[in-house]
Amino acid sequence: MNPISDPLFDVRGKTAFVTGAGGVLMSALAIALGARGVRVAAVGRTAAKLEPVAASIRAAGGEAIAVAADVTDRAALERGAEETESRFGPIDFLLNGAGGNQPGATTAPDRSFFDLPAEALRAVVDLNLMGSIIPCQVIGRRMADRKAGAILNVSSMSALRPLTRVLGYSAAKAALDNFTRWLAVHMAQTYAPAIRVNAIAPGFFLTEQNRFLLTAGEDGALTARGRAIQAHTPMGRFGAPDDLIGATIWLLSPSASFVTGIVVPVDGGFSAFSGV
Repeated sequence: MNPISDPLFDVRGKTAFVTGAGGVLMSALAIALGARGVRVAAVGRTAAKLEPVAASIRAAGGEAIAVAADVTDRAALERGAEETESRFGPIDFLLNGAGGNQPGATTAPDRSFFDLPAEALRAVVDLNLMGSIIPCQVIGRRMADRKAGAILNVSSMSALRPLTRVLGYSAAKAALDNFTRWLAVHMAQTYAPAIRVNAIAPGFFLTEQNRFLLTAGEDGALTARGRAIQAHTPMGRFGAPDDLIGATIWLLSPSASFVTGIVVPVDGGFSAFSGV
């Protein structure tokens, strides 16, 4: 292992509780933290997806465990936090990466806005909004007791510029941005200025949740939507998971000690481009 030696970006010896760690993006961030000397609890609903992530960190010389927990289930998260603390000590970082969309909450030629099932919309909002608020309650209380910690939420371009078709996802991510700013103020003023809360807003990355919207067929050819997104991304490509590592390490590290309440786009210029 070769952890970063610059003290401004040194996160060695810290413990991170990473939700959504079985997914494409969050597994990459969990592994990147592990490679930098962070003890990682890889958290998610499906243990079979988490254990390979934890095993990869351990194989590289790091410390990691897989914690099966639904992020909307407070009791399960409490158990997961206790398990993490028993193995690694106090939790320093919370990364809220659990999220995603589902076809039932997405408009389509055969599914109008007027016909979207309420239960599908609630499920998407619960996962993307409550699935970050509840972990912040569970882990944030521990940070409040210790008067230190860093929380990083994972937002989306869809929060800044609502995307067609994905009603529930866009609304939930916009609410998550608002919650990030609210919690940053609340934790700093009520508990300790050393507790920081920020978010990253990824642009367009191919994940299991959005692949059906952006690519089609076995050859992975871009859909019309996928082509439009790349045309409106000045860098002309989808993001790669490793593109999120730099912003993540910065916001968790001492180099961001005076940074709280912000949402950082990591989007290849999508949010800066008007289309002309």
